[in-house]
Amino acid sequence: MNYAEFIPIIHSALKEDIGRGDITTKLIIPRDKIVRAVILAQEDCLVCGLNIAGLVFKAMDKNIKFKAMLKDGQKAKRGKILARLQGRAQPIITAERVALNFLSLLSGIATATNAYVKAVRPYKVKIMDTRKTIPGLRSLQKYAVRTGGGLNHRMRLDGMVMVKDNHLKVTKGYERLRKVTKGCKVELEVKNLKELKEALKLKPDIIMLDNMKVNDIKKAIALMSRAKNKGVRTKLEASGGITLKNVRSVAATGVDMISIGALTHSLKSADISLEVANL
Repeated sequence: MNYAEFIPIIHSALKEDIGRGDITTKLIIPRDKIVRAVILAQEDCLVCGLNIAGLVFKAMDKNIKFKAMLKDGQKAKRGKILARLQGRAQPIITAERVALNFLSLLSGIATATNAYVKAVRPYKVKIMDTRKTIPGLRSLQKYAVRTGGGLNHRMRLDGMVMVKDNHLKVTKGYERLRKVTKGCKVELEVKNLKELKEALKLKPDIIMLDNMKVNDIKKAIALMSRAKNKGVRTKLEASGGITLKNVRSVAATGVDMISIGALTHSLKSADISLEVANL
């Protein structure tokens, strides 16, 4: 894993949190005071972001020793030591909140993603994220989704041609799309079976079934089966209103993909703390 792309995000987060300086820490802690510390899981979780946390501390002081006790993607029980640190107390305490923010956020996403992945076994459907991410943190959040066993939808708008309802309200159909999408991966969003039949005429790579009920998704699968008999190789993606309670019933319909915005926009961060001990 190349973490270089995350360095600017880390520096931005530190600048946001520290401002002109950590006045409390500088005021009451001697500059050369050395401490040990541990990062602890306060609840069961799937760990993600330990190396990011390490980079946060290293950005404050390259001499801080940071040892991850687990790898990203491994499970941690409540009370498990996730990492050990040793170094000057000032930079460790100053960097603590930013490091934990990243680690808690990413572990929460990975844990949630993994719950969805487990819920749809043994179906072969792929659990995917969306672009509903926290501005500036997309690359990190999508990394956490992958760590949890999910797959990434397009990273940016340049990832594929994806026609949604507002596009169609402006263009009034697929006429222009047919002329300009040669060589591009194409996904079309539909809200009902009538729109699905229209979209199939273009033979796109993917058709997204947006907020369709399970019974309608089953009808869409049947329609797609007939289309495949005629040589159409379009994949079906279910999206909208999908939770842990209903994801298995959606998976059972036979869709190829399920995209879930809640993985990154309605997440619960994992409860993780840092405890310092004097040398």
